[in-house]
Amino acid sequence: MKYRKLGNSELLISEIGFGSWLTFTEPQRKQFAISCVHRALDIGINFLDTANVYGQGAAETVLGEALTGVKRESYVLATKLFFPMSNADRGLSRGQIQKQLDASLKRLKVHYVDLYQCHRYDFDTPLEETMEALTRAVASGKVRYVGFSEWPLDRIEAALELKNVVRFVSSQPQYSLLHREPENGLLSLSAKSGISQVVWSPLAQGILTGKYLPKSPVPANSRAADPAMGAFLNPDWLAPATLAAVQEVRKLAANANLTLAQFALAWVLRQPNVASAIVGASRPEQINDNATASGAHVDPALFTEAERLLPRH
Repeated sequence: MKYRKLGNSELLISEIGFGSWLTFTEPQRKQFAISCVHRALDIGINFLDTANVYGQGAAETVLGEALTGVKRESYVLATKLFFPMSNADRGLSRGQIQKQLDASLKRLKVHYVDLYQCHRYDFDTPLEETMEALTRAVASGKVRYVGFSEWPLDRIEAALELKNVVRFVSSQPQYSLLHREPENGLLSLSAKSGISQVVWSPLAQGILTGKYLPKSPVPANSRAADPAMGAFLNPDWLAPATLAAVQEVRKLAANANLTLAQFALAWVLRQPNVASAIVGASRPEQINDNATASGAHVDPALFTEAERLLPRH
């Protein structure tokens, strides 16, 4: 496993991160989730990402259980806040940052998180209030560094212009061969501002594993077949033309002696502003497969051809 520095922080994080969005919230799968965390740690993945809203606290609780007894300094723990946790609890106000941070720490069974991220931008709270509250959270020792996810460029710039507040070190965007929006300004702004990307959905919700075939029914046990998880899938990604192009990219991956998933992850990691590509897993073996993408050497011409083949969404 290779490691990269996270922005202007002292954190070194694994090029492959492990996330708990969809696989940590089903009670019957708890032991699988815990096994996946332990496998990730065993193979050198030290960046673990979650959020308070995943399963309304369930993912943090399971992750906290998985990390019980593990040396705290051996992993980099990230969580987030913004989305509603109740009818009254949402957003990035001073009160919410204090309340939600303490609740996350309790569920995670730790005294601090390495990275506390604003899950979206809160247009109902003054930016100054949010940044001052985050600054206090860092001063308290409960948070080491702060980041954001999917903020508008002008709001990122506004936060960077504020004086006497903590500086962001990370951005968590959706980024993959099928979703390249971060290339429209985010990467360049971040690079010059000491901010790294920790990417979510680098495999485009599983489309870039190649499991979905053109003009074929979706696999019964796949994300697309699940009513809850499938709702997050971009329907354009399941179009026959897109799925046919994905199968062509599989051939490029084979030329690089990689699986399609490894190739897609290596494509994300070709970007120096990306510190980590966050993957999920329902089985420990999937983590081993994805981890192989770290440090992979791929002919840039293969990446260029993959970009030509795949439509941008």
